Amino acid sequence: MSASANVVAIDCIHQPINDILIPVRILSLHVILLALTGAVLPVTAQSARTPGPNETTLAQIPQRIKHFADDQTISGAVTLIAHANTIVEFHAFGMADIEANRPMQKDTIFQIMSMTKPVTAIGIMMLAEEGKLALRDPVDQYLPEFRNQRVASNIGPDAARLGIPDHPITIRDLLTHTAGIQDAAPATIHDYPQLMNVPLAEVVRQLARQPLLFQPGTQWSYSSPGIEILGRIIEVCSGQKYEEFISDRILRPLGMKDTFFYPPADKIARIAMVYVQKDGKLVRAPASILGGDPAKYRQGSVFPAPGWGLYSTAEDLLHLYRMMLNKGIYENRRLLSPFSVHLMTESHTTGIRPVGWMRGADYGLAWEVVTDPLGELAGHLKGSYGHGGAFGTQGWIDPASDLISILLIQRADGGTDSLRNVFLNMAESTVVK
Repeated sequence: MSASANVVAIDCIHQPINDILIPVRILSLHVILLALTGAVLPVTAQSARTPGPNETTLAQIPQRIKHFADDQTISGAVTLIAHANTIVEFHAFGMADIEANRPMQKDTIFQIMSMTKPVTAIGIMMLAEEGKLALRDPVDQYLPEFRNQRVASNIGPDAARLGIPDHPITIRDLLTHTAGIQDAAPATIHDYPQLMNVPLAEVVRQLARQPLLFQPGTQWSYSSPGIEILGRIIEVCSGQKYEEFISDRILRPLGMKDTFFYPPADKIARIAMVYVQKDGKLVRAPASILGGDPAKYRQGSVFPAPGWGLYSTAEDLLHLYRMMLNKGIYENRRLLSPFSVHLMTESHTTGIRPVGWMRGADYGLAWEVVTDPLGELAGHLKGSYGHGGAFGTQGWIDPASDLISILLIQRADGGTDSLRNVFLNMAESTVVK
């Protein structure tokens, strides 16, 4: 309504009742004309504009991350922040390979390590939706080698005694790291995480011979071998090799063109080197790290490592996280049901302590989920979920803010907690509502 129309309406209030009809007719005609012409009152830019990101914080992120490269905490990094469908920050810093004098690029490929775990879990959820498995099913229903498992009975003098589990481990126990599967490799294949020379089926057979650390479902103990067992279940239930299933059902549909388990020859030049710190300087990581000598790029490997085996890029991970943020849909294609996304990202470990890698979090189905203000101190609102990797990588999703935060680095000996906390807090601070 125009300013003049407002005056007419106000004037009507002060007119005798018999004089109101003419102003009302004038007002009505004016409203009709406004509707026909589409005329509106001028609206200030402030009221019409949806609040955007915090530009001040966004501008400070590159210089803060560059600081960690300059002081030899990391060789380099790729950072990406997305608000809903918009990338608001995407930078590459430092060196991907110091010795080769190769700068970090936005499409540099990283070993994302345990960020692989949620991908394996997504595969499990797909099979559950198809009725090929159920999350409450005992593992031995699909893998008979897990029948008649034993569990450590106690600690102290009775630690060597083995008892019978209260219930067989279930698929859900594996997804939540509450099955009691040991994280250490079996003595018979102690170096398979470095050499990657043992097929997945044989690795799982050896894992089945180890006693459980505790009664299933009663404690939390992070276990990459537990996720390896899930990878084998995917093989049994799908009839495909694990890595083929993940590629066919997840990576290709999401357009994750630079994500793989075994590096193809034409991608090697884009892979970042892994480093450790020695005497205050970065040196190449030794062959004793997961995946072995990083400069050999897993040549000849046969073990896909469902718990930590993927290489990927920031942009590829953005596709995966957008699918989760959009309740299972990516570019009009549904990969998961909203129910599966909900089930994966709610807490399944309430009442068990300690849980997770940071205080203030619980575990969903292979995702760490923030449930407490202590978790928010790490740069996540309650309800945020994500996962990190052994070489310092991080990927987090905040549904409440439609926020995706990705940090990719390659340092195998830790020492990057401050960098992680700085980046994730700054990323969350870019949101303005």
